Amino acid sequence: MSVVRFAGYAALFDVVDRGGDIVRAGAFARTLAAGRGRVPLLWQHGGLRAAGVIETLTEDARGLRVTGRVAARSAAGAALLAGTVEGLSFGYRARRERRGTYRELIDVDLLEVSLVAVPMQPGARVDEVGLA
Repeated sequence: MSVVRFAGYAALFDVVDRGGDIVRAGAFARTLAAGRGRVPLLWQHGGLRAAGVIETLTEDARGLRVTGRVAARSAAGAALLAGTVEGLSFGYRARRERRGTYRELIDVDLLEVSLVAVPMQPGARVDEVGLA
């Protein structure tokens, strides 16, 4: 069975999202360092079944970089290949935040990453797609 591999950003640092939140650099560091960076890859935040597998999760200067794979014959695989779904998002629980004009997410428990049609953060996008 062929798979679709993808890469992109599930979060961008220091960019206000549609809900008025800003993810700060290092927000995922504790989760990733503690080995809890193995989170499910979901389709549209649907929590009953994983859509595929996250291969890597890393924080870089831009944000939370994700690489993963889904079955080519799945809804997610077909949508990625067609370019009809290219958003990424993440589910979290805030451990430390700062409130002001915006809510700044300083430290979060990362619970899941999702392929989504409309990401909360417009720039959180898949930027590489290919068959493997």
